[in-house]
Amino acid sequence: MKSVDERKRLVAVTFGSVSGLLAMGLGSGLSPKAPGTVGSLAALMVMYPIALLPISWQLSVLAVAFVAGIFICSRAADAIGTHDHGAIVWDEWVGLWAVLITLHFSWDAWVLAFLLFRLFDIAKPWPIRWLDRHASGGLGIMIDDVLAAVFAILALVLIGQWWPIEFIWQ
Repeated sequence: MKSVDERKRLVAVTFGSVSGLLAMGLGSGLSPKAPGTVGSLAALMVMYPIALLPISWQLSVLAVAFVAGIFICSRAADAIGTHDHGAIVWDEWVGLWAVLITLHFSWDAWVLAFLLFRLFDIAKPWPIRWLDRHASGGLGIMIDDVLAAVFAILALVLIGQWWPIEFIWQ
């Protein structure tokens, strides 16, 4: 349970600047339980209209979100005073978006992508855990979720051998 002072600090960081609001996933990272999962659910909803754009635009949004995320997450972590605080969920947003961009939209594929991304983000198998512990700053906050996205994409490709998943490259 977060202390009242910590909760006030998180709310102040979230609503104190645009970078704070983005870092905290438009407030979804303030969830008292499972902020990474709640943040990823918010990212899923935000991705839906992005998925309607041409793939080149989607990739541009993803690239800008990743690069901006290095600054956004670093600034939020500094304001909170903790590296990669659980309330910072912009990295989950970008990681999940990276997975979803590889798929043609269908709710069943998106739910599976969401579940796989959360599995790898939470379990942090090697080398994700190593990066999470050794990479610092905004890039350190972002990179483990990007690698979790790569693991989720590879798992989707494997599952796609037995279950119909439509990838953008098909």
